[in-house]
Amino acid sequence: MGPGVAGLGVAGLGWAGLGPEGARRGGWPSGSLAAIRLPTVPFDPTTLSWLVIVALVLSAVAAGVAWAAVSRQQRRPSGPARPASRPKLLGRSKADPLTAEQATREIEALQLDVATSLRHLAVVRYDAFGDMGGHLSWSMALLDDRGDGVVLTSIHGRSDSRTYAKNVSGWSATQQLSPEEEEAIGFARRAS
Repeated sequence: MGPGVAGLGVAGLGWAGLGPEGARRGGWPSGSLAAIRLPTVPFDPTTLSWLVIVALVLSAVAAGVAWAAVSRQQRRPSGPARPASRPKLLGRSKADPLTAEQATREIEALQLDVATSLRHLAVVRYDAFGDMGGHLSWSMALLDDRGDGVVLTSIHGRSDSRTYAKNVSGWSATQQLSPEEEEAIGFARRAS
């Protein structure tokens, strides 16, 4: 080993040199793998005490924030949020009766909410392959009043199952539909 390898430590920081030359200089005792002297920290005990206190306070704040986030997540409802398209009747308590105009606005808002909900549902079960029985394959249409939504299809085979989703807009899809998917859309359209 050359002279540049023996002094792997940084001069002035107290790191022990490694290699045979470092061992001869007393860098590490014989028989041990390596002795490393850590650099000394130029802080007095009071400064170190303050640093420890600050670190503990920051840890407590982080734990409090994490606990608050977890408890907020547990209180949140798991379902999808209700759309905010419905106008609120301000200044009205539950005991006050609705006027005819307010009732008409409320009914129109409810009709808008219902029109965009996926309330047309149909499932068609079938055997995708001739050698399979039990009607384990299926196509399901989930559509709103305008015929917008999705068709989900699951094809069950002997060794695997495949699931497909196709967008539907205006009671028809941009992708080619199987006869069972078209049948599911037809059933959903008639199920109004």
